[in-house]
Amino acid sequence: MGELPKFVQMANRVRDRILSGDLRPGDEVPSERALATEWGVARPTAARALQELRSLGLVESRQGSGSYVREGTANVYRRAKDRYARSASAGRVYAEGEWARIVAAKRAQAPGHVAKALGVDEGSTVGRRQRILGDGSGPTEISTSWFPIDIVEVAPNLMSRNRIREGSLAYIESCTGRRGQVARDQLSARMASAAERRELYLDNPSAVLVVLHVVVDRKNQPLEVVDAVYPPAGRWFLDQEYPLGS
Repeated sequence: MGELPKFVQMANRVRDRILSGDLRPGDEVPSERALATEWGVARPTAARALQELRSLGLVESRQGSGSYVREGTANVYRRAKDRYARSASAGRVYAEGEWARIVAAKRAQAPGHVAKALGVDEGSTVGRRQRILGDGSGPTEISTSWFPIDIVEVAPNLMSRNRIREGSLAYIESCTGRRGQVARDQLSARMASAAERRELYLDNPSAVLVVLHVVVDRKNQPLEVVDAVYPPAGRWFLDQEYPLGS
């Protein structure tokens, strides 16, 4: 596959800063002049990059002022990739303004789809950690992590309802010496359950986006399986599979 056009690369860079929380709603994004200087391109190329961001609904232009991150982008699905990058660079998994409430952390029986992803028999004992995540706009995600029991044995904080600042994957890596190599996302949509409507403040009926996120190590052995449920509002930018390290 050839290299992406320069204006797409530029737009992607700014988009990633928005999705990671580095640029928040209301923040000014780099101007045409600043982008052109930074990337060594002509102003029309920089203008195309900003237009690409506007077409994605992430940026709005204000007459005589500049371009700004649109309100409502706080509800954008925060890709696990962005959280991993933040954990590596800043030692924390959530962006400024995001919060997480741990509602369960205990051993449980693996349901069928989780057992398949973890490579164990259905009903096997595994670790289960569930959290509600949100920001200033309210709850934005229900995330349930499942862990192989051998990892739970050496990473006891996974079964605590205290927050893990660096994120569960970074914590697992520090406890086991195993490194996440590849993450895979499977996407689907369905109607929200009564519990999901209650936790995410949704109307009845409402649809939700569901992401099954699986992280494996260099030997293709699973480290974590995550069931994540998102409300229908917002725009979704999703990577199906991506490397986590060299």
